[in-house]
Amino acid sequence: MRHPDSLDSPAGRKLLKALRKVCAPLPEVVEEIDGFGHTAFRVGKKSFVIAGMGERGTAISIKSDPANQGLLVNRGPYYRTPYIGQHGWVSVDDPLAQDWAEIAELIVDGYRLAAPKRLAKLLSG
Repeated sequence: MRHPDSLDSPAGRKLLKALRKVCAPLPEVVEEIDGFGHTAFRVGKKSFVIAGMGERGTAISIKSDPANQGLLVNRGPYYRTPYIGQHGWVSVDDPLAQDWAEIAELIVDGYRLAAPKRLAKLLSG
């Protein structure tokens, strides 16, 4: 049975394609479905981006730090991720309708926060 939060829809598949394009060049990334039906991208045992269906369609949560979280939430369209926001995570609804270049940068930054230093050093810039 399909989980209601899975990305098994045309919009969800389009989002997954975009996420995979951003995450594919990152070293040692694993994609998995969590117990809630969300698609999580992780490095080692740490997730750095989680995607699923929200009340208003597709949504993603991105690992951030508390300082950047505050800046992003104050200017929008980001909001503090429920349940894990105290750790700096931010979420955005309908991410492909937002500034995808910025979101892609935030995903790479989230990877850097989650990755072991030996892997984070492999990224240029």
